[in-house]
Amino acid sequence: MRIREINAMRGPNYWSIRRHKLIVMVLDLEEMEELPSNKIEGFCDRLKTMFPSMFGHRCSVGEPGGFFQRVEEGTWMGHIIEHIALEIQTLADMDTGFGRTRTYGEKGVYNVVFSYIEENVGRYAANAAVDICRALIDDKDYNLEADIQKMREIREDERLGPSTGSIIEEAESRGIPWIRLNKYSLCQLGYGANQKRIQATVTSETSSIGVEIACDKEDTKYLLEQAEVQVPRGDIISRESSLEEACRYVGFPLVVKPVGGNHGRGITVNIKNYEDALVAFHAAKIVSPKVIIEKYITGEDYRLLVINNVLVAAAKRTPANVIGDGKSSIKELVDEVNKDPRRGYGHENVLTKITINDLTRTIIAAKGYTEDSVPLKDEIVILKDTANLSTGGTAEDVTDILHPTNVSMAERISKIIDLDICGIDIMTTDISQPLNDTGGAVLEVNAGPGFRMHLAPTIGLPRNVAAPVVDKLFPNHGDTGRIPIISVTGTNGKTTTTRLIAHIAKMKGYRVGYTTSDGVYIQNRLLMKGDCTGPASAEFVLKDPTVNFAVLECARGGLLRAGLGFKKCDVGIVTNVAADHLGLKGIHTVEQLAKVKGVIPETVLPDGYAILNADDDLVYEMRRSIKCNLALFSMDEENPRIKALQKLGGITAIYENGYVTICRGTWKMRIMKAENIPLTYGGKAIFMIQNILPAVIAANVRGIGIEDMKVALETFIPSASQTPGRLNLFKFENFTMLLDYAHNPAGMRALKNFTDSLEATIKVGIIAGVGDRREEDTNELGSIAAEMFDEIIIRQDKHLRGKSEEALIKMLNDGIKMKDPNKKTTIIPSEKEAITFAVKNAIKGSLIICCSDVIPDALELVMKFKEQESNGEMIFAQ
Repeated sequence: MRIREINAMRGPNYWSIRRHKLIVMVLDLEEMEELPSNKIEGFCDRLKTMFPSMFGHRCSVGEPGGFFQRVEEGTWMGHIIEHIALEIQTLADMDTGFGRTRTYGEKGVYNVVFSYIEENVGRYAANAAVDICRALIDDKDYNLEADIQKMREIREDERLGPSTGSIIEEAESRGIPWIRLNKYSLCQLGYGANQKRIQATVTSETSSIGVEIACDKEDTKYLLEQAEVQVPRGDIISRESSLEEACRYVGFPLVVKPVGGNHGRGITVNIKNYEDALVAFHAAKIVSPKVIIEKYITGEDYRLLVINNVLVAAAKRTPANVIGDGKSSIKELVDEVNKDPRRGYGHENVLTKITINDLTRTIIAAKGYTEDSVPLKDEIVILKDTANLSTGGTAEDVTDILHPTNVSMAERISKIIDLDICGIDIMTTDISQPLNDTGGAVLEVNAGPGFRMHLAPTIGLPRNVAAPVVDKLFPNHGDTGRIPIISVTGTNGKTTTTRLIAHIAKMKGYRVGYTTSDGVYIQNRLLMKGDCTGPASAEFVLKDPTVNFAVLECARGGLLRAGLGFKKCDVGIVTNVAADHLGLKGIHTVEQLAKVKGVIPETVLPDGYAILNADDDLVYEMRRSIKCNLALFSMDEENPRIKALQKLGGITAIYENGYVTICRGTWKMRIMKAENIPLTYGGKAIFMIQNILPAVIAANVRGIGIEDMKVALETFIPSASQTPGRLNLFKFENFTMLLDYAHNPAGMRALKNFTDSLEATIKVGIIAGVGDRREEDTNELGSIAAEMFDEIIIRQDKHLRGKSEEALIKMLNDGIKMKDPNKKTTIIPSEKEAITFAVKNAIKGSLIICCSDVIPDALELVMKFKEQESNGEMIFAQ
């Protein structure tokens, strides 16, 4: 067995619109294609022994044990690997259960698809599942526990922490989209100009001054003292020589902690003599150059959480500890505590497993214990010097018993320190009484406090503390932080449609970001070059804080490689579906290709619009899967599909009596005569009219008026600047050159319909084969070219995409000869040389048509020729 490739879906995709997190592994079973599971002696028994929990996999049988039944009857290894990949993730406490295995279209090759929680865990599971399956086939030992632990470690390294995760989960529940901006906890909520940011529990609205104050314990304590808030007596020192005097001033017992420390690092508590204070001082100095010497307040540790100056939760925190039974050692007691199913590795569960480390040994040594010591029955042995949950501590919710005076004090502190999200640490003997009455004190104020203890306390009521954070960031009811997203897909015409919609929106005053096969543009400024029709390019636009309107071209490659870069759009357009790139990535038929393109209309928001081509059967069929409004466009106003939707009062766009027209119901709103729209070249470029129709519907449903559309259509000129490589016509003194991106049979036929309407003494075509297409498609390109042109120059694309230059030229030549064996044909592999040859040998009144795949290079050369001609130079001089 051999893994060909592993792709991770991160958004709506070919395999599932709802399940965005999928691993798609292309697996070649090789010789195992002939050996289903029932033909391998002992395989099923070994599988059951390794994975007894797989009994719960119901599989297609639909009942517990169903999967094992399938294995016993005989199933292929791809199917088994799918189930193993799911099960090992579940065993690593990432419970996930969606999977399917489908043929790739080649004998013995399969798409093994399964869900994941964390992407790199999913990728690891794919490789591990294949290795496990090989071991089971060969009856070899396999260290499954090592894989399980490794997946846990990967998850802890890469997952969002519980605080960030809770805010993201709350945002998702409200329909607020989000993007992770780095590999840590920096996340964006909302899109474009409407975005807000969080980093753990610090938000884009958190005061930087407030964070600075909270991180400086000296400043915090000073401000609180000035405001008559109870704080422990203390001093701040930086030299060991000052320690003895500070200890005398504060008095034992005391606490030593670093200025600017967090998560309990470098803190030592309940110090009762100078020698211990000296050790603690040096431990704190490792964390911070300045060290706080502070009175140790007796009582219990409480955390008060204030969000937007309102107290939302309070918890009592207890450091990791064990209770003696008079028989077990401290190490044995820790092992027993860690058996609690609520405890897990890192943040995977409500509680974290307790570890015995050097700090633990130091703490218990102070009581004369080692980890092998046996404490007395009911003796509480503290194992950590802070109550943090991340070190094994526990939390009890006490929100409901908090004294109103303490509530008021906490809310006042949040304003004194100027923090929108604020964690206040208090030590007191009774939180239900005012702090002044119990002799308690405020120990610390934290920016970016952890939410875990409130979200899932060990004892007491969980609190949805993420909700007030999202309330603050998006205070208006129903605000999702979205910007309008129009997504465009199809085989041909999608780039021009995208550019036209972006132009209309820009003319209306929007700050537009759009993606195309040429690059990514922000307000018509090209910021990324190349084919930018995948999810990364879409995210680039949606992350830009200046953009308030997005138009995203979405091609098949990105959808199959990673899924969409967004979950929902407001308008989804499908221009057409025709044979293109078939035989790649497991897509072998035009029907499968239509399913890929159909992802776009299926992701439209319920109140949005799917705009479909009523003249294309495969596109029209997509209406059955949408859960939004339907709009149709057609070049034929008598199309019965158009008529049917009009009777229902729906929105349509048609080409009628020479006009581009929008209809609401049966009422017509004529926009312009097609021949007056520059993009159509006087109405001759029929396929450009087809591109205009969905664009005007998209503008209409987004509230852009007819007059605004007219202005935009009049100013959208087919040119190297506005439509690079799409019907760019250059008139020279003795000939005309047309540059176009036509690269598949459907696009070539559309171009032929246009060029047939152009007068010329001779038509010369410069064409190339594309490596990632079937031989029959390349043959067909050659045949269409033989009909279009009087002479043909065969060149070669810059990117061969898997085939040799010679093979592609032969395919084209074969297609040409099929149509016209006597067609004059010249082979010049270099595009630059081919264009130069055509120009140098141009006959007066000729039309040279160059079909280019690398638009910038061809445009630069043609523009150079234009410049030479305007300067009176021989334009073919190189």
